[in-house]
Amino acid sequence: MTDNEHEIEQVDERVPKRVIGTPAPGTSLLGDGESATGGHGPHEAEVSGVTFQDEHKARKAEKIVALCFTVTFVAAIVFIISYVVFQVGSLDATGLSNLALGGSLTVALLGLAIGIVVWVRQIMPKYSLIQERHLMASDDDTREVVAETFVQGANESGFVKRPLLRRTMLLAAAPLGLLPIVLLRDLDNSKMPASKFNETLRHTVWGEKNKEGKPLRLVVEGTGQPIRAADFNSPGGILSVVPEGYEHDLTALAKATLILIKFRPEEIKSGTNKNWTHDGIVAYSKICTHVGCPAALYEQTTHHILCPCHQSTFDAADGAKVIFGPAARPLPQLPITVDDQGYLIATGDFNVPVGPSYWERGDAEAEARSKGGQA
Repeated sequence: MTDNEHEIEQVDERVPKRVIGTPAPGTSLLGDGESATGGHGPHEAEVSGVTFQDEHKARKAEKIVALCFTVTFVAAIVFIISYVVFQVGSLDATGLSNLALGGSLTVALLGLAIGIVVWVRQIMPKYSLIQERHLMASDDDTREVVAETFVQGANESGFVKRPLLRRTMLLAAAPLGLLPIVLLRDLDNSKMPASKFNETLRHTVWGEKNKEGKPLRLVVEGTGQPIRAADFNSPGGILSVVPEGYEHDLTALAKATLILIKFRPEEIKSGTNKNWTHDGIVAYSKICTHVGCPAALYEQTTHHILCPCHQSTFDAADGAKVIFGPAARPLPQLPITVDDQGYLIATGDFNVPVGPSYWERGDAEAEARSKGGQA
Protein backbone atom coordinates (compact mmCIF):
# COMPACT_ATOMS: atom_id res chain seq x y z
CA MET A 1 0.00 0.00 0.00
CA THR A 2 1.39 3.38 -1.02
CA ASP A 3 1.45 6.54 1.09
CA ASN A 4 -1.22 8.14 -1.10
CA GLU A 5 -3.61 5.24 -0.58
CA HIS A 6 -3.03 5.43 3.17
CA GLU A 7 -3.86 9.16 3.16
CA ILE A 8 -7.12 8.58 1.25
CA GLU A 9 -8.26 5.97 3.76
CA GLN A 10 -7.57 8.37 6.64
CA VAL A 11 -9.68 11.08 5.01
CA ASP A 12 -12.60 8.67 4.54
CA GLU A 13 -12.45 7.69 8.21
CA ARG A 14 -12.67 11.34 9.25
CA VAL A 15 -15.85 12.10 7.24
CA PRO A 16 -18.29 13.65 9.76
CA LYS A 17 -21.67 12.15 10.44
CA ARG A 18 -24.58 13.76 8.65
CA VAL A 19 -26.59 16.36 10.59
CA ILE A 20 -30.36 16.49 10.12
CA GLY A 21 -31.33 19.15 7.58
CA THR A 22 -27.92 19.34 5.87
CA PRO A 23 -26.48 17.82 2.69
CA ALA A 24 -24.98 14.35 2.75
CA PRO A 25 -21.46 13.68 4.12
CA GLY A 26 -18.72 14.64 1.74
CA THR A 27 -20.33 17.94 0.70
CA SER A 28 -18.33 20.81 2.09
CA LEU A 29 -20.41 23.40 3.88
CA LEU A 30 -17.61 25.41 5.41
CA GLY A 31 -15.87 26.66 2.28
CA ASP A 32 -12.26 26.11 1.31
CA GLY A 33 -10.92 29.01 3.30
CA GLU A 34 -12.79 28.67 6.65
CA SER A 35 -10.62 27.66 9.56
CA ALA A 36 -11.44 25.05 12.18
CA THR A 37 -11.85 27.74 14.81
CA GLY A 38 -14.86 29.28 13.04
CA GLY A 39 -13.17 32.35 11.52
CA HIS A 40 -13.76 33.65 8.03
CA GLY A 41 -11.17 32.66 5.50
CA PRO A 42 -10.08 34.17 2.19
CA HIS A 43 -12.92 32.50 0.28
CA GLU A 44 -15.56 34.36 2.30
CA ALA A 45 -13.67 37.62 2.23
CA GLU A 46 -13.62 37.58 -1.57
CA VAL A 47 -17.38 37.22 -1.98
CA SER A 48 -18.67 40.44 -3.50
CA GLY A 49 -21.70 42.07 -1.94
CA VAL A 50 -21.60 39.95 1.23
CA THR A 51 -20.95 41.34 4.70
CA PHE A 52 -20.26 38.74 7.36
CA GLN A 53 -21.26 39.29 10.96
CA ASP A 54 -18.68 39.94 13.63
CA GLU A 55 -17.95 36.59 15.27
CA HIS A 56 -17.97 38.02 18.80
CA LYS A 57 -21.42 39.58 18.30
CA ALA A 58 -22.66 36.44 16.56
CA ARG A 59 -21.78 34.33 19.59
CA LYS A 60 -23.73 36.68 21.86
CA ALA A 61 -26.67 36.50 19.49
CA GLU A 62 -26.39 32.72 19.50
CA LYS A 63 -26.96 32.67 23.26
CA ILE A 64 -29.99 34.97 22.91
CA VAL A 65 -31.50 32.73 20.25
CA ALA A 66 -30.87 29.65 22.38
CA LEU A 67 -32.62 31.36 25.31
CA CYS A 68 -35.63 32.21 23.13
CA PHE A 69 -35.90 28.64 21.89
CA THR A 70 -35.66 27.35 25.44
CA VAL A 71 -38.45 29.73 26.51
CA THR A 72 -40.56 28.38 23.64
CA PHE A 73 -39.98 24.84 24.84
CA VAL A 74 -40.96 25.66 28.43
CA ALA A 75 -44.05 27.65 27.35
CA ALA A 76 -45.21 24.81 25.11
CA ILE A 77 -44.93 22.37 28.01
CA VAL A 78 -46.89 24.83 30.19
CA PHE A 79 -49.57 24.93 27.47
CA ILE A 80 -49.98 21.17 27.56
CA ILE A 81 -50.04 21.11 31.37
CA SER A 82 -52.59 23.97 31.46
CA TYR A 83 -54.82 22.10 29.03
CA VAL A 84 -54.92 19.16 31.43
CA VAL A 85 -55.13 21.09 34.71
CA PHE A 86 -57.56 23.92 33.88
CA GLN A 87 -60.77 22.17 32.90
CA VAL A 88 -63.88 24.06 31.75
CA GLY A 89 -67.20 23.64 33.50
CA SER A 90 -68.18 27.14 34.50
CA LEU A 91 -67.71 30.67 33.18
CA ASP A 92 -64.90 31.41 35.65
CA ALA A 93 -63.12 28.13 34.90
CA THR A 94 -63.44 28.74 31.17
CA GLY A 95 -61.96 32.22 31.51
CA LEU A 96 -59.04 30.89 33.56
CA SER A 97 -58.43 28.10 31.03
CA ASN A 98 -58.46 30.55 28.11
CA LEU A 99 -56.03 32.83 29.95
CA ALA A 100 -53.59 30.01 30.71
CA LEU A 101 -53.75 28.49 27.22
CA GLY A 102 -53.64 31.81 25.38
CA GLY A 103 -50.82 33.20 27.53
CA SER A 104 -48.59 30.13 27.26
CA LEU A 105 -49.17 29.75 23.51
CA THR A 106 -48.41 33.45 22.97
CA VAL A 107 -45.13 33.18 24.87
CA ALA A 108 -44.20 30.01 22.94
CA LEU A 109 -44.81 31.52 19.51
CA LEU A 110 -43.28 34.86 20.48
CA GLY A 111 -40.11 33.18 21.75
CA LEU A 112 -39.79 31.17 18.55
CA ALA A 113 -40.36 34.25 16.37
CA ILE A 114 -37.87 36.41 18.26
CA GLY A 115 -35.27 33.64 18.15
CA ILE A 116 -35.60 33.25 14.39
CA VAL A 117 -35.46 37.00 13.79
CA VAL A 118 -32.32 37.43 15.91
CA TRP A 119 -30.75 34.42 14.18
CA VAL A 120 -31.34 35.90 10.72
CA ARG A 121 -30.40 39.49 11.54
CA GLN A 122 -27.40 39.02 13.81
CA ILE A 123 -25.83 35.70 12.81
CA MET A 124 -26.39 35.19 9.10
CA PRO A 125 -24.40 37.40 6.68
CA LYS A 126 -25.88 40.42 4.90
CA TYR A 127 -26.27 40.39 1.12
CA SER A 128 -26.46 43.22 -1.38
CA LEU A 129 -28.34 41.67 -4.29
CA ILE A 130 -29.19 42.89 -7.77
CA GLN A 131 -32.06 41.09 -9.41
CA GLU A 132 -31.45 40.16 -13.03
CA ARG A 133 -33.95 39.02 -15.60
CA HIS A 134 -33.46 35.55 -17.05
CA LEU A 135 -35.36 33.06 -19.12
CA MET A 136 -37.98 31.08 -17.21
CA ALA A 137 -36.31 27.75 -17.99
CA SER A 138 -33.18 27.18 -15.93
CA ASP A 139 -30.21 25.59 -17.59
CA ASP A 140 -27.86 23.09 -16.01
CA ASP A 141 -25.37 25.75 -15.00
CA THR A 142 -28.08 27.65 -13.13
CA ARG A 143 -29.17 24.54 -11.29
CA GLU A 144 -25.62 23.93 -10.22
CA VAL A 145 -25.41 27.51 -8.95
CA VAL A 146 -28.62 27.00 -6.97
CA ALA A 147 -27.24 23.83 -5.44
CA GLU A 148 -24.01 25.59 -4.51
CA THR A 149 -25.98 28.53 -3.08
CA PHE A 150 -28.00 26.14 -0.91
CA VAL A 151 -24.84 24.53 0.42
CA GLN A 152 -23.31 27.93 1.06
CA GLY A 153 -26.49 29.17 2.75
CA ALA A 154 -26.61 26.14 5.01
CA ASN A 155 -23.06 26.94 6.02
CA GLU A 156 -23.66 30.64 6.57
CA SER A 157 -26.81 30.08 8.63
CA GLY A 158 -24.72 28.43 11.31
CA PHE A 159 -26.99 25.37 11.46
CA VAL A 160 -23.99 23.00 11.27
CA LYS A 161 -21.36 25.23 12.74
CA ARG A 162 -23.38 26.21 15.83
CA PRO A 163 -24.76 23.08 17.52
CA LEU A 164 -26.30 25.06 20.39
CA LEU A 165 -28.64 26.81 17.97
CA ARG A 166 -29.52 23.58 16.19
CA ARG A 167 -30.24 21.64 19.36
CA THR A 168 -32.33 24.32 21.09
CA MET A 169 -34.35 24.96 17.92
CA LEU A 170 -35.18 21.26 17.62
CA LEU A 171 -35.98 21.23 21.33
CA ALA A 172 -38.38 24.17 20.90
CA ALA A 173 -40.06 22.67 17.83
CA ALA A 174 -40.69 19.26 19.39
CA PRO A 175 -43.55 20.17 21.79
CA LEU A 176 -45.04 22.69 19.34
CA GLY A 177 -45.78 19.81 17.01
CA LEU A 178 -47.79 18.12 19.75
CA LEU A 179 -50.07 21.09 20.47
CA PRO A 180 -52.50 20.50 17.55
CA ILE A 181 -52.76 16.83 18.56
CA VAL A 182 -53.68 17.83 22.10
CA LEU A 183 -56.31 20.28 20.86
CA LEU A 184 -57.93 17.62 18.66
CA ARG A 185 -59.42 16.19 21.84
CA ASP A 186 -61.92 19.05 21.89
CA LEU A 187 -63.44 17.83 18.61
CA ASP A 188 -65.00 14.89 20.45
CA ASN A 189 -68.22 16.41 21.78
CA SER A 190 -69.50 13.04 22.97
CA LYS A 191 -67.30 13.30 26.08
CA MET A 192 -68.69 16.71 27.08
CA PRO A 193 -71.97 17.16 28.99
CA ALA A 194 -74.46 18.12 26.30
CA SER A 195 -76.19 20.88 28.25
CA LYS A 196 -73.84 21.73 31.13
CA PHE A 197 -72.44 24.90 29.58
CA ASN A 198 -75.78 25.91 28.08
CA GLU A 199 -77.49 25.49 31.46
CA THR A 200 -74.99 27.93 32.97
CA LEU A 201 -75.84 30.51 30.33
CA ARG A 202 -79.56 29.80 30.43
CA HIS A 203 -80.23 30.66 34.09
CA THR A 204 -79.77 33.91 36.02
CA VAL A 205 -79.66 34.76 39.72
CA TRP A 206 -83.33 35.79 39.63
CA GLY A 207 -84.20 32.17 40.31
CA GLU A 208 -82.23 32.16 43.57
CA LYS A 209 -83.20 33.19 47.12
CA ASN A 210 -81.65 35.76 49.46
CA LYS A 211 -80.01 34.95 52.80
CA GLU A 212 -83.41 34.74 54.50
CA GLY A 213 -84.63 32.25 51.89
CA LYS A 214 -86.97 34.77 50.29
CA PRO A 215 -87.21 35.83 46.61
CA LEU A 216 -84.84 38.56 45.47
CA ARG A 217 -86.05 42.15 45.51
CA LEU A 218 -85.77 44.43 42.51
CA VAL A 219 -83.51 47.42 43.32
CA VAL A 220 -82.61 50.50 41.30
CA GLU A 221 -79.33 50.15 39.42
CA GLY A 222 -76.67 52.43 40.86
CA THR A 223 -78.41 53.29 44.15
CA GLY A 224 -79.49 49.82 45.31
CA GLN A 225 -82.82 51.26 46.51
CA PRO A 226 -85.69 48.71 46.73
CA ILE A 227 -88.72 49.59 44.64
CA ARG A 228 -92.14 49.87 46.29
CA ALA A 229 -94.83 49.19 43.70
CA ALA A 230 -97.04 51.94 45.10
CA ASP A 231 -94.30 54.51 44.52
CA PHE A 232 -93.76 53.45 40.90
CA ASN A 233 -97.16 54.67 39.78
CA SER A 234 -96.48 57.00 36.87
CA PRO A 235 -97.51 55.44 33.51
CA GLY A 236 -94.68 55.57 30.99
CA GLY A 237 -92.03 55.49 33.68
CA ILE A 238 -88.96 53.30 33.21
CA LEU A 239 -86.23 52.12 35.58
CA SER A 240 -83.02 50.13 35.15
CA VAL A 241 -83.17 47.37 37.76
CA VAL A 242 -80.76 44.77 39.22
CA PRO A 243 -81.20 41.95 41.77
CA GLU A 244 -80.69 42.83 45.44
CA GLY A 245 -77.38 41.52 46.76
CA TYR A 246 -75.77 41.42 43.31
CA GLU A 247 -75.39 45.14 42.69
CA HIS A 248 -71.62 44.83 42.19
CA ASP A 249 -71.44 41.30 40.72
CA LEU A 250 -70.65 42.06 37.07
CA THR A 251 -70.96 38.42 36.05
CA ALA A 252 -74.49 38.20 37.45
CA LEU A 253 -75.51 41.62 36.10
CA ALA A 254 -74.40 40.64 32.60
CA LYS A 255 -77.50 38.42 32.46
CA ALA A 256 -79.83 39.71 35.17
CA THR A 257 -80.19 43.46 34.51
CA LEU A 258 -83.79 44.52 33.85
CA ILE A 259 -85.83 47.42 32.55
CA LEU A 260 -88.99 48.08 34.54
CA ILE A 261 -91.88 49.83 32.73
CA LYS A 262 -95.20 51.09 34.09
CA PHE A 263 -98.29 50.79 31.85
CA ARG A 264 -101.94 51.63 32.14
CA PRO A 265 -103.94 48.39 32.25
CA GLU A 266 -105.57 49.04 28.84
CA GLU A 267 -102.17 49.53 27.17
CA ILE A 268 -100.91 46.00 27.83
CA LYS A 269 -101.45 43.74 24.80
CA SER A 270 -101.88 39.98 24.50
CA GLY A 271 -98.21 39.29 23.90
CA THR A 272 -97.40 40.25 27.48
CA ASN A 273 -97.86 37.61 30.18
CA LYS A 274 -100.19 39.51 32.51
CA ASN A 275 -99.77 36.92 35.25
CA TRP A 276 -96.13 38.03 35.46
CA THR A 277 -96.98 41.70 35.93
CA HIS A 278 -98.14 43.68 38.96
CA ASP A 279 -100.46 46.65 38.70
CA GLY A 280 -99.32 47.42 35.14
CA ILE A 281 -95.61 47.04 35.96
CA VAL A 282 -93.68 44.82 33.52
CA ALA A 283 -90.06 43.65 33.81
CA TYR A 284 -88.03 42.78 30.69
CA SER A 285 -84.44 41.73 30.26
CA LYS A 286 -82.24 44.66 29.38
CA ILE A 287 -79.92 42.45 27.29
CA CYS A 288 -80.69 42.70 23.58
CA THR A 289 -81.36 39.34 21.92
CA HIS A 290 -79.20 40.28 18.94
CA VAL A 291 -75.64 40.61 20.29
CA GLY A 292 -76.22 41.48 23.94
CA CYS A 293 -76.09 45.29 23.95
CA PRO A 294 -78.12 47.15 26.60
CA ALA A 295 -81.58 47.85 25.16
CA ALA A 296 -82.34 50.83 27.39
CA LEU A 297 -83.78 53.55 25.13
CA TYR A 298 -87.54 53.91 25.59
CA GLU A 299 -90.10 55.90 23.60
CA GLN A 300 -93.07 56.54 25.87
CA THR A 301 -95.67 57.43 23.21
CA THR A 302 -95.13 54.26 21.13
CA HIS A 303 -93.93 52.00 23.98
CA HIS A 304 -90.91 51.03 21.88
CA ILE A 305 -87.65 49.81 23.41
CA LEU A 306 -84.66 50.58 21.20
CA CYS A 307 -81.23 48.95 21.25
CA PRO A 308 -78.70 51.65 20.24
CA CYS A 309 -76.14 49.23 18.81
CA HIS A 310 -78.01 47.92 15.75
CA GLN A 311 -81.43 49.59 16.10
CA SER A 312 -83.37 46.50 17.10
CA THR A 313 -86.79 47.74 18.25
CA PHE A 314 -89.18 45.94 20.63
CA ASP A 315 -92.82 46.62 21.51
CA ALA A 316 -92.83 46.78 25.31
CA ALA A 317 -96.65 46.72 25.48
CA ASP A 318 -96.84 43.50 23.48
CA GLY A 319 -94.38 41.17 25.21
CA ALA A 320 -91.34 43.09 23.87
CA LYS A 321 -91.73 41.38 20.50
CA VAL A 322 -89.39 42.49 17.69
CA ILE A 323 -90.86 45.04 15.31
CA PHE A 324 -87.65 46.19 13.62
CA GLY A 325 -83.96 45.30 13.34
CA PRO A 326 -81.78 42.20 13.39
CA ALA A 327 -82.92 40.78 16.75
CA ALA A 328 -84.49 37.36 16.27
CA ARG A 329 -86.75 37.09 19.34
CA PRO A 330 -88.45 39.22 22.01
CA LEU A 331 -86.80 40.43 25.19
CA PRO A 332 -87.52 37.80 27.89
CA GLN A 333 -90.08 38.81 30.51
CA LEU A 334 -89.40 38.23 34.21
CA PRO A 335 -92.28 37.17 36.51
CA ILE A 336 -92.71 39.70 39.34
CA THR A 337 -95.00 40.43 42.26
CA VAL A 338 -94.74 42.22 45.63
CA ASP A 339 -93.75 40.98 49.07
CA ASP A 340 -95.59 41.59 52.34
CA GLN A 341 -94.02 45.06 52.55
CA GLY A 342 -95.09 46.07 49.07
CA TYR A 343 -91.65 45.85 47.44
CA LEU A 344 -91.29 44.34 43.99
CA ILE A 345 -89.74 40.86 43.96
CA ALA A 346 -89.03 38.17 41.35
CA THR A 347 -91.18 35.05 41.62
CA GLY A 348 -88.78 33.03 39.48
CA ASP A 349 -86.22 33.08 36.71
CA PHE A 350 -86.75 33.84 33.02
CA ASN A 351 -88.41 30.97 31.19
CA VAL A 352 -86.08 31.41 28.18
CA PRO A 353 -82.37 32.31 27.93
CA VAL A 354 -81.52 36.01 28.01
CA GLY A 355 -79.22 37.73 25.58
CA PRO A 356 -78.23 36.71 22.05
CA SER A 357 -80.52 34.13 20.48
CA TYR A 358 -77.71 31.74 19.52
CA TRP A 359 -77.56 30.59 23.16
CA GLU A 360 -81.15 29.41 22.82
CA ARG A 361 -80.38 27.67 19.55
CA GLY A 362 -77.30 26.05 21.07
CA ASP A 363 -79.37 24.82 24.01
CA ALA A 364 -82.02 23.42 21.70
CA GLU A 365 -79.42 21.65 19.58
CA ALA A 366 -77.79 20.17 22.69
CA GLU A 367 -81.17 18.93 23.89
CA ALA A 368 -81.87 17.40 20.48
CA ARG A 369 -78.51 15.61 20.49
CA SER A 370 -79.19 14.33 23.98
CA LYS A 371 -82.60 12.97 22.98
CA GLY A 372 -81.12 11.44 19.86
CA GLY A 373 -78.45 9.67 21.92
CA GLN A 374 -81.08 8.31 24.31
CA ALA A 375 -83.16 7.04 21.41
